[in-house]
Amino acid sequence: NGIWRAGARVGRATVPPGRRLAIGSTMVLVETPARSVIELFPKPVFGDLVGHSNAMRRVMSQANRVAASGVAVLVNGESGTGKELVARAIHEASDRADGPLVTVDCGTLHPNLVASELFGHERGAFTGADKRHLGAFERANGGTLFLDEVGELPADLQTHLLGVLERRRFRRVGGSEDIETDVRVICATNRDLRARVNQEAFRL
Repeated sequence: NGIWRAGARVGRATVPPGRRLAIGSTMVLVETPARSVIELFPKPVFGDLVGHSNAMRRVMSQANRVAASGVAVLVNGESGTGKELVARAIHEASDRADGPLVTVDCGTLHPNLVASELFGHERGAFTGADKRHLGAFERANGGTLFLDEVGELPADLQTHLLGVLERRRFRRVGGSEDIETDVRVICATNRDLRARVNQEAFRL
């Protein structure tokens, strides 16, 4: 809802350490941040990622750490910065490395085909569906599903995808049977999803 001070909306302000801020009914104490230690990967290579700079080795360290955790991952970065390489490196360093890595580019799919590509469809589900199609969640079972440019998903599919991630089951388009899925999901985007969530334009 924005921050207001004496009738004026505040877009940015500098608050010195030691001050207290009242934000609604919450009181926030601003303190000098403690010095942090940035962990760097010990080698300049992690999977297909190669780099000697501290920034690149920090990315490798973070990727290596999340690879072992099994949590869902969101990779942010501009187009062409190697987000898919990061996803592949995480997959190959995880305990799912022997399973499939399935990639879906959400930015290139026609909106009417996204559900079919992700969840599959039954024969006769729609015009042209002359046979059963296994979606990405089925093909990636036991491995990793990489959703590239996830920020381009239509709003209705965002809700559907969120439900699959929570319940770990889905239905093919035109199907009535629940199918369980065991996948690790890695998403990538060049959009500011935090801002889009605040604008109610994104749900995940």
